[in-house]
Amino acid sequence: MCSELSNTAQLLGWSINQHAIIAVITEAGLRVLYKVRYAAAMDASGPEEGESPENSAMPANGAALAVTAVAAMPEIAWTATQMRTGARIVVNEELVAAYQAASSPHSIRALKSDLEAFDLWCRRTNRIALPATPEVVADYLDARAGQGARPASLGRYKASIAKLHQLLAIKDPTQDPLVKLRLRAIRRDKGTAQAQARPLRFKGPVRDVERDAPRGLNVRALLEACGDDLTGLRDRALLSTAYDTGLRASELVAIAVAHILEAIDPDARLLSIPRSKGDQEGEGATAFLSPRTVRAIAAWLDAAGISSGALFRRVQVRRYKARAAVKARRIETISAREAWDLRKTLAKPAVPARVEYDVGEAALHPASIGPIYRSIIQRAFDRGALPDLTADDLARLLKGISAHSTRVGLNQDLFVSGEDLAGIMDALRWKSPRMPLAYNRNLAAEHGAAGRLMKKID
Repeated sequence: MCSELSNTAQLLGWSINQHAIIAVITEAGLRVLYKVRYAAAMDASGPEEGESPENSAMPANGAALAVTAVAAMPEIAWTATQMRTGARIVVNEELVAAYQAASSPHSIRALKSDLEAFDLWCRRTNRIALPATPEVVADYLDARAGQGARPASLGRYKASIAKLHQLLAIKDPTQDPLVKLRLRAIRRDKGTAQAQARPLRFKGPVRDVERDAPRGLNVRALLEACGDDLTGLRDRALLSTAYDTGLRASELVAIAVAHILEAIDPDARLLSIPRSKGDQEGEGATAFLSPRTVRAIAAWLDAAGISSGALFRRVQVRRYKARAAVKARRIETISAREAWDLRKTLAKPAVPARVEYDVGEAALHPASIGPIYRSIIQRAFDRGALPDLTADDLARLLKGISAHSTRVGLNQDLFVSGEDLAGIMDALRWKSPRMPLAYNRNLAAEHGAAGRLMKKID
């Protein structure tokens, strides 16, 4: 194996020893032989220093990689070694592995995606990604802002670059005044307001959630419009659960049948939430499931034959068209120009249209929740369940619907019903008042002191 690695190095023109090889080329293509524990990572790999055009992620001269056979390398460490570097960098694998173990999979994916995007921009503009200079980071943020990135996203990109430099024990360029001032200028130019998901409130945009009749886009109408087939039963249970609990998409799809617990009210249930976005250490929380939701979940479980495992699953639908009966033909009526087949002399009975369903074993993907909500709304509109909405209204409303819409809607209904901020934060498991206040900003203006005064004057 050592001779094979050395021969491969010479074939590729690498002036390095056998310990620098991480893969060999075979007849079947590129076969990875080793995962890397990096005591030292890549030297400069700029085009002027011999970067390989076939694989710009691998240096073509003098890269020093300390290799350990079949080591389980953290994703972030691997991503770092693929980035365009301008100096010899030491990667502390244990530190990176500890960081990944302490972070959620979503956070790791986001960090990896941000670093890959930053490295790609550096390669396209002939910049060095590691270690990055304040000028490179500031120019990168300007470039992303020019592509339409919002200040909140730019803040995340900056934090990702900072985190990698901290993990690699390199001076953090994002702390330089140039980066801070450039980002502040972007925020002043674009504003920091974030687009908010359109709320799905139980009775729609009403003042009194108890007495007013439902109007506009409302959860009650959507639940009533869900069909009694497997897809409709699942969607009704999903939407009702999402509104009752205010769960995020990732938390919603993580619900298992075993998480549903008995409550003091025999018709209601409690939902155990083992882990959430704000609870990465698994302290756990509990949400309330109304009798309406309990009935919807029971109907779905019974129809789908689910007794354990993931609660909300994919439903594949296969629809077959009806076929009319075919009369038997006499053999002499079969023309010579037709394909000869004795089965043509046999009668075929009519076949009615039918629908077959296939319920998956795995949970829904978090990215599917928003499209499911939009599909529920579209079907409800097509069935006339939203009579006070026009087609133009529907198109405008659908653009703002996301998996977060039920969380925003529950937050606003709690506010309108008179619940205080502490109660809302407890119900939706928020640790900071920033988001519930942001979601209720428009309602607070209408129900605030100025709004009450104007109603008295008019």
